[in-house]
Amino acid sequence: MPLTRPARPRSLAGQLFAMQIVLVTLVVAGCALFTFLSDQRQAEEGARRQATAAARAVADSPSVRAAVRGEDPTKILQPYATDVRRHTGVDFVTIMDPDGIRWTHPDERRIGEVFLGHRAEALKGRTFTETYTGTLGPSVRVVTPIRDGDGSGPITGLVSAGITIEEISEKARGQLLALLGVAAAALTLGAVGTYVINARLRRHTHGMNATELSRMHDYHEAALHAVREGLLMLDGQRRIALINDGGRELLGVSGDLVGRNVAELGLPAPLTGALLAAEPRVDELHLTADRVVVVNTSPVSSGERRGTVVTLRDHTELQALTGELDSERGFTRALRSQAHEAANRLHTVVSLIELGRADEAVDFATAELELAQTLTDQVVAAVNEPVLAALLLGKAAQANEHGVELVVSPDSSIDDGMLPPDLPARDLVTVLGNLIDNAVDAAQGSPAARVTVTARADEEGLTLRVSDTGPGVDPAHTEAVFERGWSTKAATGRGLGLALVHQTVTKHEGTLTVREAPGGGAEFEVHLTTAPAADSPSPSASANGGTQ
Repeated sequence: MPLTRPARPRSLAGQLFAMQIVLVTLVVAGCALFTFLSDQRQAEEGARRQATAAARAVADSPSVRAAVRGEDPTKILQPYATDVRRHTGVDFVTIMDPDGIRWTHPDERRIGEVFLGHRAEALKGRTFTETYTGTLGPSVRVVTPIRDGDGSGPITGLVSAGITIEEISEKARGQLLALLGVAAAALTLGAVGTYVINARLRRHTHGMNATELSRMHDYHEAALHAVREGLLMLDGQRRIALINDGGRELLGVSGDLVGRNVAELGLPAPLTGALLAAEPRVDELHLTADRVVVVNTSPVSSGERRGTVVTLRDHTELQALTGELDSERGFTRALRSQAHEAANRLHTVVSLIELGRADEAVDFATAELELAQTLTDQVVAAVNEPVLAALLLGKAAQANEHGVELVVSPDSSIDDGMLPPDLPARDLVTVLGNLIDNAVDAAQGSPAARVTVTARADEEGLTLRVSDTGPGVDPAHTEAVFERGWSTKAATGRGLGLALVHQTVTKHEGTLTVREAPGGGAEFEVHLTTAPAADSPSPSASANGGTQ
């Protein structure tokens, strides 16, 4: 026997449509019932007024008063009553004597019979109405007295006028049919409107029912908090519609952010510009206060701009590893070059020995050894910090490969253990390594290509100074030089080094300045205090210098 799939629950739009149809039907039916009952009451009230007017008109007629005193009232009153009934729209007009003997009746065979109904109130001189079943069936009737003379004399007869209930119901039924037509039109209009609204709702909910929407919302919330990547959703006015925990962490923001404009978050200008841009951004590197993030933006549009979806990935560790990898590659190239040069020098020494010039071979080898040892001794004597010394030796080899001489100034002095305790070795490599790379790039091609490094640590903190013999920095660019993407080089992928230096120095509450070097070119100086002060000045830029 084939298995049957369980019926899928009705979608949310379908449930709302059914509920709205029921509500519209109940409202229309209730209004129709209320209107019918109201019309019924109004028809009965109208019948009473109509019958009262007809009865009083007959009772006040002088000809009727005169006829009731005659020998044959029926002869005069029957045609008169028929005429009154035809003109007033009542179903019957019965004129009788005080004992209730009919003088007139719509059915002439009933003339002379006793009136079926109450007369006591009329015999007391009062007009009254009642619903009574007589010879014509149930009717709303009025009974009023006929007085002799000018209406103040004795009661000489009674007049009863009425409209049958069937006639009243017939009028109500006519009104009911019209009402049902209006109700049907209202129900149809309501159903069409409900269908249109729910069709739109069905498109927005993709035909899912309430349970599916609730489950999707739970998954959505769980996914937002589980992913480590940052996620932002911006509306058409660039206000934050949604931000997950990863986004708050990567951007370094907190508090109630939903509804705030991106420009109000205090993010760096390039990052804010990327988030506000109308065009999509793909894998752009940007800096926050203490992170390097990869930004991707994708506009959400459907005929008009609806907003932007932004994803953020933490690139800080990868950027540091990439920098270290670039340094290692540079060291490797330098070692290859040195190995090649060492082979050439070894061949030279061997050739001199083979030629019988052993003394010249010894002098050549000793000179090369002293030259290589001089830089090592100079660096080690000035800088006892192992990481910094290794970095300087490696950068010296790299600079030499680019035709640039790297010199450690005589006033450099860093004893082991003198670095600020809160300065990690990785941050030190980031700051000094990028400053040297920037200076080497700037000095290449200059007549006396040289980069001078000063590293000094004392009780006041750490000072790193790197100067070059390059063309310097335009004074108009002394602020922009520390922004991500700024570079005097045409190559793509540049412009991050000095921005990373600025970020690291800012994180450690230090100062970063740029000025014109004494011998021309640019001089960058970093100062980091041993213990960060609460009122530490923010990084600043001044005067000429440097390229990137």
